[in-house]
Amino acid sequence: MSANWDWGIFFQPAPFGNTTYFGWILSGLKVTVMLSICAWIIAFLVGSLFGILRTVPNRFLSSLGTVYVEIFRNVPLIVQFFTWYLLFPEILPAELGSWFKMELDPEIQFFVSSTLCLGLFTAARMTEQVRTAIQSLPRGQRAAGLAMGLTQIQTYRYILLPNAYRVIIPPMTSEMLNLVKNSAIASTIGLADMAFQAGQLLEYSARAYESFIAVTVSYVAVNAIIMWLMHILEKRTRLPGTGGH
Repeated sequence: MSANWDWGIFFQPAPFGNTTYFGWILSGLKVTVMLSICAWIIAFLVGSLFGILRTVPNRFLSSLGTVYVEIFRNVPLIVQFFTWYLLFPEILPAELGSWFKMELDPEIQFFVSSTLCLGLFTAARMTEQVRTAIQSLPRGQRAAGLAMGLTQIQTYRYILLPNAYRVIIPPMTSEMLNLVKNSAIASTIGLADMAFQAGQLLEYSARAYESFIAVTVSYVAVNAIIMWLMHILEKRTRLPGTGGH
C-alpha cells in the first residue's frame, strides 16, 4: 500500500477551535455518544409504549401503534432528519418556535432535532420487538395475572414486560448498534458528530486515510462497549433453567 501515512496530524493544531485535530475527533465522539444515549432513551420508552399498544385488546389503540410503525419505518432516515430539522420549530407554539430558530444555539438545534428523529425512528423498530416478544410469551401468563386480580396495566408491568425484555435483549443490542451507526446521518444537517469531524479533518488536512480510519476505530470501540455491557445484562437477567451458560 503506497499511502503516505502521517498519524502525527492528529496532534497538530486545528485551524480553529483552540484545539488539535485529535480534539476535533474527541469532540465528535462525545457528541455521538450523547446523541446515541438520548435517542436510545426515547426509543426505549416510546417503543415500549407502542409495543404494548399493539398487543392490547383494543382495535383503536392497536391501530394507533401500527400507524406509528408504518410511518417511521417506511420513510428514509435521511428524509426524517431533514424533516425534523426544518419542521420541528414550525409545529411548536409560535413564540417557542421563534425562540428555537432565532435564539437557541445552532448546535443545540441540531442536537435536539437529531435526537428526536433518531429516537423516534428507532422506537418504531423497538415497537415491533416489544410486540413480538409479548406475543411470544405463553398466553397463560396474561390469563394468570388477570385471574390473580391484577389489572391489565399491572399484568403488563409485573408479568409480561419483565419476561418480554429478557427475550429481546439480543435483538435490542442489535438496534443499539444500528442506532450508533445511524447517528452518522446527523452530520448531514450540521451536527458536529464523529462523521462531521472526520469530513472537517479531511477538508483541512487532506489526510483521508487517517481521518476515516480514526473515526472507524471510534465507532467500533463504542459498539464493542455496547455489546460487552449488553452481554453482562443478558447474563444477569437470564432466568435459571432457560438455557445459556
